[in-house]
Amino acid sequence: MKTFTTKQPVHQYLLQLKATGKSIGFVATMGALHQGHLSLIQLAKQQNDIVVCSIFVNPTQFNDPKDLEKYPRTLDADSRLLEGAGCDVLFAPGVNQMYDDNEQWHLNIGETEHLLEGEFRPGHYQGVTQVVYKLFNIIPAGRAYFGQKDYQQFLIISKMVQMLKLPVELVMCPIMREPGGLAMSSRNVHLSADDRQHALVLSGTLNHIKDKFTPDNIAALKQEAAQLINAEPGVALEYFEIADGETLHEATPQSKTIVALVAAKVGNTRLIDNVVLAGG
Repeated sequence: MKTFTTKQPVHQYLLQLKATGKSIGFVATMGALHQGHLSLIQLAKQQNDIVVCSIFVNPTQFNDPKDLEKYPRTLDADSRLLEGAGCDVLFAPGVNQMYDDNEQWHLNIGETEHLLEGEFRPGHYQGVTQVVYKLFNIIPAGRAYFGQKDYQQFLIISKMVQMLKLPVELVMCPIMREPGGLAMSSRNVHLSADDRQHALVLSGTLNHIKDKFTPDNIAALKQEAAQLINAEPGVALEYFEIADGETLHEATPQSKTIVALVAAKVGNTRLIDNVVLAGG
């Protein structure tokens, strides 16, 4: 695996490979890698000649400086995992490689930015689009792989790709789960043993709602889900939404895709999860 920390050399190297007809798959991460990330690498390997992973803890997508500070940084361990997974290129830049002083960015991605995650993390998706746009310009990939766990992020990056006519195909990859059902996340390292038990209510509730789902009982299911999660000690529900998979507005029987999405604080750790209920 080749490792680059500066943008020009990695860009040139990948352009040379592309010129020889090699296809490039790209996985953008913030590190603290787990099996969920590695599943993206594996799919990218199946579908491309060259797989590139970036590790960059992006400051512009954190609206809480404490959250940025405590985000796990495990570059050495991550490099070993990537090497073992057969990744070809690692791009691990510092902040000064990605941002100039006083840089401004605003992309009008519409109301989806302000729903659900956007309501609880204002400005978050501006930071996400800013860094992903930069990464897409540095890494000339034909395909980029993102996890379904960040469902809203996938919608927003798709909108950006469409708006800016970027020459990359986005691939959504399934959520990887721990044995009890907890969605894999870099933030899970912050959970105590008790927190981990309590956190199972999130995937448990999503599965329960999926089993009972019909498009004409959305309001009752949302209420039931909120009651189940609120009854769990140590869990503070932020939202449980049954949404149209394209707009994230409340789903209707006419919605082509319907997704249940949840966010909650478990102890001091904020977790998100989702499940597709219909379509998709």
